[in-house]
Amino acid sequence: MTLKRKNIYLALFASIIGVAAVFVWFFVNGVTEESDDGRTSIILNEDEKDYVLLEMRGLLEAVHAITVGLADNEMEDISSAAKKLGTGHTGKEPVSLITKLPLEFKMLGMATHGIFDEIALEAEGLGDPAIILDKLSDVLNNCTTCHAAYRFDVSR
Repeated sequence: MTLKRKNIYLALFASIIGVAAVFVWFFVNGVTEESDDGRTSIILNEDEKDYVLLEMRGLLEAVHAITVGLADNEMEDISSAAKKLGTGHTGKEPVSLITKLPLEFKMLGMATHGIFDEIALEAEGLGDPAIILDKLSDVLNNCTTCHAAYRFDVSR
């Protein structure tokens, strides 16, 4: 192999590594900055922010439906509400949004969707209200943790 060809391969390899490093950096860190209130500000465009807020409203609506289901002892309603927000609900997010979210935020979100799966399984199985309420408490703890750590701002 000639020296010129080796240099081309090395340059190509270095470019691929560089692109991969940038991708990993964004995947882990997202597009963030420190906000005045001490939280991490995730910088999104208007459509991305609307998407996230719609998702959060969906989580809150599911928590409400599960709470009503617990009060009425309606395990089918609980299962239905929880399934809508389980891990099967994920994967539809715009790629542009996913690259802007820090890894810790993504992990907290996936854990929350996983808890909704657990709630659905419990409601379909034994249907123990105490277990469901305990898992619902875990969901709300994740919500509180997230809201204490992050905020969303629109890019200028």
